[in-house]
Amino acid sequence: MATTDATTDLETRKPVRKATGASAAKFIAALLEKADIKVGGNRPWDIRMLDPHVSERVLALGNLGLGEAYMDGHWECDRLDEFFARVLRAHLDEQIDPARLVFHALRARLLNRQTMRRAWQVGEQHYDIGNEFYEAMLDGRMTYTCGYWAGGAKTLAEAQEQKLDMICRKLGLQPGMRLLDIGCGWGSLMRFAAEHYGVNCVGVTISKEQAEFGAARCEGLPVEFRLQDYRMLNERFDRIASVGMFEHVGPKNYRAYMEVAHRCLGDDGLFLLHTIGKNRRNTSPDPWIDKYIFPNGELPTIGQIADASGGLFVTEDLHNFGADYDRTLMAWHENFEAAWPRFASSMGERFYRMWRYYLLSCAGAFRARDIQLWQWVLSKNGVQGGYVRPAPG
Repeated sequence: MATTDATTDLETRKPVRKATGASAAKFIAALLEKADIKVGGNRPWDIRMLDPHVSERVLALGNLGLGEAYMDGHWECDRLDEFFARVLRAHLDEQIDPARLVFHALRARLLNRQTMRRAWQVGEQHYDIGNEFYEAMLDGRMTYTCGYWAGGAKTLAEAQEQKLDMICRKLGLQPGMRLLDIGCGWGSLMRFAAEHYGVNCVGVTISKEQAEFGAARCEGLPVEFRLQDYRMLNERFDRIASVGMFEHVGPKNYRAYMEVAHRCLGDDGLFLLHTIGKNRRNTSPDPWIDKYIFPNGELPTIGQIADASGGLFVTEDLHNFGADYDRTLMAWHENFEAAWPRFASSMGERFYRMWRYYLLSCAGAFRARDIQLWQWVLSKNGVQGGYVRPAPG
């Protein structure tokens, strides 16, 4: 009798499982239609399902399921960037609320995922995958942040040089000044500032490979790299810049970060904060990006930055050029595709699909204006007479 009951139970569950898969596929197809995306269509942004369970993975895990299915080769799209731009413009992501990601959302909201111990994880997982790889993808200065194209740049190298020069001019750098770069990467800003503006630079990073490689590139210049957490800083500088690092700080540390910048900045100094940001508070970090690209990362809102800096700094200038990140990411993707044959055997197909998904999904997000890129200029006591943003160079 027990055997018969078990058999009957399995038999009755099979049609349910099939129906669930069919209904999931129907739901996802109807959802995508709202963004003018067709399953099995022939336009560049249409998608081709190569596995019948993709829709179920998406409903269960949102972008984590979608991204992992892509990494597994279970669906294809000729223009991932435009696919994501359309999905996000139509706010389709807001219409899927996977119950299985509740823990991820609670963990991000309640825990401090960016403690001094955990802060090093992103360096090991993302930035230390090989300097040769990043040399191939980035511009010659190895600037791994948004370029500035609105000034008329025609190439990635020009866009990055114009961005670096814009930062230096916004800070009003003068020969002999001391510049602190929090999250200095491979040192592109410090090297540029030392060469063109005659300043002395100190940069901190949590990536061993960045520190060693950057120091070698800046040999002979007044540039110092430190493998150090920003929270350990306690000395004075004339100017501070932080370019593309605040995304790794986390909401529970925003005030502490601003307090570090405040204690390290001279009374008449300026602090430039360059960061990606999101439009709304109380949203969870993207689970796929968190797992595969930037562990423990989280994007701030304008309000969160204002709250964290309140009473410590005066906001002198706020500049949004997030649309330029779309073009920057597409340039990185072009370089990545061209260089991939050199890395295919060592990194493998799954890494290729992961990195392609990362670059193109982010390009689509910026194209949809779903995320932003801000440069803040902050002072401790307010610039007498008012701060004037320099005209584009």
